[in-house]
Amino acid sequence: MSPTNQPGSGAQDDDDDDDYMNMTFAEPQPAKESSIQRTQRLKKEARARGLVKSKAQLAEEEAAARAKALATSMLDDPRARKSKGLAMMAKMGFTGGGLGKKTPDGQAQGRVEPIHLSLKDDRAGVGMDAEKKRRFREAAEERGLAPDAKAPRLDPDEYRERVRREREDAKLESQFFAAQRLAEGMDDEQAAGADTDGDGSASEQLEKKRKRPNSSKLLKSVPILYRGLVRHREEKERERRMRYDLEQSLSRLPTYEEEDDDPDYKTALGKRDTIYTMAEDFDEQDQELDEFNALDVRERLERLLKHLREQHRYCFWCKMAYPDAEMDGCPGLTEEDHD
Repeated sequence: MSPTNQPGSGAQDDDDDDDYMNMTFAEPQPAKESSIQRTQRLKKEARARGLVKSKAQLAEEEAAARAKALATSMLDDPRARKSKGLAMMAKMGFTGGGLGKKTPDGQAQGRVEPIHLSLKDDRAGVGMDAEKKRRFREAAEERGLAPDAKAPRLDPDEYRERVRREREDAKLESQFFAAQRLAEGMDDEQAAGADTDGDGSASEQLEKKRKRPNSSKLLKSVPILYRGLVRHREEKERERRMRYDLEQSLSRLPTYEEEDDDPDYKTALGKRDTIYTMAEDFDEQDQELDEFNALDVRERLERLLKHLREQHRYCFWCKMAYPDAEMDGCPGLTEEDHD
């Protein structure tokens, strides 16, 4: 009999075999990091920490965190189960998934979703939105529209045409103002030349007329074409005088005033009330001037240009005076004729 067939030899062979069911494997040892790899890793981490995120990235992260927080229920937090407040609410009937009493079929009657979060991204004060709505409602009522009606959509072509008209009107107003000053100066020179009677030149007469007190003339005696210019100048002069007198009165020390002081003495000390001597009819209503100002600026400018051509043979667009009344060489009355 061979030794392999002897009793007890099979048990010894089984013990020598490996037990794969109870075999354990040792975890692989991580590769040792070299000094160069460690230096590169530290530089990469430092660059990541020093990287400044842009506003767009910060806004995206903030929006993602907000959406995640709003989508996560506070009851799912493990710390909520240990909360004393939640325990008290559970004793009063709160079970989660909604507020208020439940219907017979088990559905909550109250709010299920959280209150919508409205972010304020402008610098307007609290209540500004309500003020805008109020203004919009008043504007709609003035136009005869319903308060909740939406504003009509503006046509781009209509908007461009409106802007073009506004710019053209502003240009015509400036031209009309320049033509008014020109007409006033020419009329004054013509009047000074007619009044010259050997005691001075026309320029001297004009200078004397300009230094003459304003109270010696009537505002309604000024031609309607540039009466508005004169009135505007008178108003500015009155405001300037009043402002100057107010500054002088504030800077002057209070003084004792006798009741029987001489009027000339009061005037010298500036104690008398100031009387602003402007045009005699300055405070009166000028219906003619109001009607003239109500006309379209094109019509007012046309009338003024005709006055310059008829009275002074002067073309506003050519910038010259012609020797004869026919004004040979002038293309026409309007600016388009001179293009």
